[in-house]
Amino acid sequence: MKIAMLTSGGDCPGLNAVIRAAVLRGDRTYEDEFVGFLDGWRGAIDDAVVPVPRRRVRGLARLGGTILGTSRANPFHDDGDGVALVRETMERHEIDAIIAIGGDGTLYTANRLATQGIPVVGVPKTVDNDLAATDYTFGFDTAVEIATESLDRLRMTGESHHRCMVAEVMGRSVGWIALHSGMASGAHVICIPEFPLSIDEICDYVQQTWDRKRAPLVVVAEGFTPRDAPPGFRDYELDEFGRPRLGGIAQTLAPIIEERVGIETRATVLGHIQRGGEPTGYDRVLATRFGMAAVDLVHRQGAGRMVALRGTAIVDVPLTEAIDNPKRVTRDRWDEAVTLFG
Repeated sequence: MKIAMLTSGGDCPGLNAVIRAAVLRGDRTYEDEFVGFLDGWRGAIDDAVVPVPRRRVRGLARLGGTILGTSRANPFHDDGDGVALVRETMERHEIDAIIAIGGDGTLYTANRLATQGIPVVGVPKTVDNDLAATDYTFGFDTAVEIATESLDRLRMTGESHHRCMVAEVMGRSVGWIALHSGMASGAHVICIPEFPLSIDEICDYVQQTWDRKRAPLVVVAEGFTPRDAPPGFRDYELDEFGRPRLGGIAQTLAPIIEERVGIETRATVLGHIQRGGEPTGYDRVLATRFGMAAVDLVHRQGAGRMVALRGTAIVDVPLTEAIDNPKRVTRDRWDEAVTLFG
């Protein structure tokens, strides 16, 4: 078979490991040929196709980023005929199937194409770990490690200058990165979208920490809004998939804390640094297993499905399970974290 691969949406440590594993599995087990769509769905639309032979994937497992490039292009944006565009590119290059590696937006597009007869299988990818269809996504472990190291550094400078430090981490509409990195770094307050604290509660935890002669560390997920926030507290632009472009809550929250508590407070946004760099060992292994399983799924005629992690096993599930079904922090995990606040 001739299989096309694409990486779409935000970049993520482990993408290259998926590509490498898919090519090695397909070459050795099925004698497949591989090509790549450059820059996600944009490559399928614009006929930007490159060969991905076995020699091209040597040593890729440890490299961050993606050799295929990525974008947030959407074949159905502006009511375009995405099915026809993708089908024409596939026919021109005699492509039999597509492996789409991405998050909820990418997988939504993949499912929409699959329902129209395009043979697409999915590989879930997101540093946010927000897809309910899989227990974990590769990239999450790396993002948590990077965030934890950064938070450790912020704690040190906060203690030296006797300041409150407010650190914003990624996560979109869920708080998994904030929860894990906050707990790992010993944060005094963790603010996540699932269980929003009020401004008074945040300031109270900061004050408790200050009263113990410690420099408060507040970790806030980018999608967080205080429970008692007034209308218009946050305003966002939308991307091509209709999702808000998040960010900026740390800069909004820091001056409020400083005014109410009277402690010098600084904001830091970790931003894209959490998505860059080499993947951790865990993410390399998970991405590798996903890549191999995706090729097997193609050969099982699994169009409209995606690979997923359940416990320690790699399974496959319908793409619909990954669409509009975010995996949110659960009450028991939140209750564990709250015990450590202040």
